[in-house]
Amino acid sequence: MRIVYIHQYFNTPEMSGGTRSFEMARRLVAAGHEVHMVTSDRKQAPSAGKEWRETVEAGIHVHWLPCHYNNQLTIPQRLKAFSRFAVKACQKAKSLNGDVVFASSTPLTIGIPGVYASRRGNVPLVFEVRDLWPAVPIAMGVLRNPVACFAAKRLERWIYRHASEIVALAPGMRDGILAQGIAPEKVHVIPNSCDFDLFRVPEELGKEFRSRYEWLGNRPMISYTGTLGRVNNVQYMAQIASHALKINPELRFVVVGSGAEQEAVAAEARRLGVLDLNFFMLGQLPKKEMPAIMSASTICTSFVSEIPILKDNCANKVFDSLAAQRPIAVNHGGWLGELIEERNCGIQLPNADAAEAAQLFNRRLTDEKWLTNARKEAVRLGEEQFNRDKLAARLESVLRRAVGDGSHERQIENAKKAA
Repeated sequence: MRIVYIHQYFNTPEMSGGTRSFEMARRLVAAGHEVHMVTSDRKQAPSAGKEWRETVEAGIHVHWLPCHYNNQLTIPQRLKAFSRFAVKACQKAKSLNGDVVFASSTPLTIGIPGVYASRRGNVPLVFEVRDLWPAVPIAMGVLRNPVACFAAKRLERWIYRHASEIVALAPGMRDGILAQGIAPEKVHVIPNSCDFDLFRVPEELGKEFRSRYEWLGNRPMISYTGTLGRVNNVQYMAQIASHALKINPELRFVVVGSGAEQEAVAAEARRLGVLDLNFFMLGQLPKKEMPAIMSASTICTSFVSEIPILKDNCANKVFDSLAAQRPIAVNHGGWLGELIEERNCGIQLPNADAAEAAQLFNRRLTDEKWLTNARKEAVRLGEEQFNRDKLAARLESVLRRAVGDGSHERQIENAKKAA
């Protein structure tokens, strides 16, 4: 198959951020398919005469559009970036003449070039839902204008109805899609996955990372790696560190990442008197440096704000932790929280009680028997349910199904009726 893969936030391992699209695409290439990634160069601002450039990354033909974006942008600036990419990607995706179009959100506007290239090229669209948009920004109060909310909901349903197949990253996301009246047989759950090749590293790599920091040494390390945004609520980690300081001052809380809330997190840590005492912020590092950080960690974490819809998340950091054979602590419950508790490979933290969370961390991190067992269970869970090669094969089967079973023609007819 010639696959046109549209993802605005595509990253290689040399870049910071999630690499699901890179890992899935390179496996599709290894399976014999030709993959064209349509994405944005987020560090480059648009300029006269500068449009698309092409590189080849691990066999993937990557088409980059200069389209500046980061988490510090205002809402209007973000919408402008989304709109620019959606408009420019329409013609680019169509011109690549794929056998199938695979569009991965967020943002939801990624579905516009997906539908355009699908209909103009008379090929099927497979749409991937990484977060339930617009439900998440509406729940967070980011999207408030009634007209904008109505338009976003209409856009969501329009994309779903034009897609031959839909991929959801979590069971709760699947439920949200089905609630829009979508047929269950065309929605497939393919979660994020574990990269054992990347994260199974010698212990010396973690020891070398620890040796760089006098304040760390051999002390227990609780790490957070990822975006520092409103949705992540990493201030909660600073609050836990404040209580932990009174219980066990040897515990070290380490944040690796950046985002719109970076200064707010630092300010909270300063206010609580823990910044650079037992709470440390190392900034953003490339994905390829994560194995050393995971290896150095005693336990990893995944946090979200206390908003019910966010419990259905599928954070990369959870799966990276499993691949690195490290326990994971989460504060969001949901399907991942339940699974972690059921398999005894981590901790479910009380979202509203930082003092109790600090007690939980101290009990677990000073219990060598629990730590040893949790590490074994973490990697076992990763191998059994989240093997990246197996999940990539499932994605390939969904793409083949879209191309080979005539569903696209039926989907066009259904979409016309629903319009």
